[in-house]
Amino acid sequence: MQHTRPRLKLVLATAVVAMLVDVITKAIAVGVLVPGERVPVIGDHVWCALTRNAGAAFSWGGAYTVELALVVGGIIAVLTWRSRHVVSIAAAIAVGLVLGGAAGNLADRVFRSPGPLRGAVVDFVAIGWGPIFNAADVCVVIGVVILTWRLLAENRSPAPA
Repeated sequence: MQHTRPRLKLVLATAVVAMLVDVITKAIAVGVLVPGERVPVIGDHVWCALTRNAGAAFSWGGAYTVELALVVGGIIAVLTWRSRHVVSIAAAIAVGLVLGGAAGNLADRVFRSPGPLRGAVVDFVAIGWGPIFNAADVCVVIGVVILTWRLLAENRSPAPA
């Protein structure tokens, strides 16, 4: 039997936890790390380095910080509105992770220097040669992977007779 009760509270609780983890880890990174200094965590495989990213993923669109902030704000609003209809626990957690991660990075754009809607996102973790990222980015990626997996699994299921 499948539940049909909306899971908005679970979506919002997951989003709040994801955003809190992001805000706390960024506060620690800003307080402990020196910009440009690379700190190995696990050999050369995992390391920390404090950077500021005014753009989107991979620093794309750095000149469009205001526009990025407005687009992300719009996405958060639409996703929150649509979350009223989520009934699956896995989908609720996934949507919450995406919302919390997006909100965490949007908070940087709104509240960090040089000013409202022009702030840069704090990134501080890297694995191998890859880009530097933060907890919000991890939440968004995990949420999108779960949602994609669920979508693909639904499309593979045989239709009821």
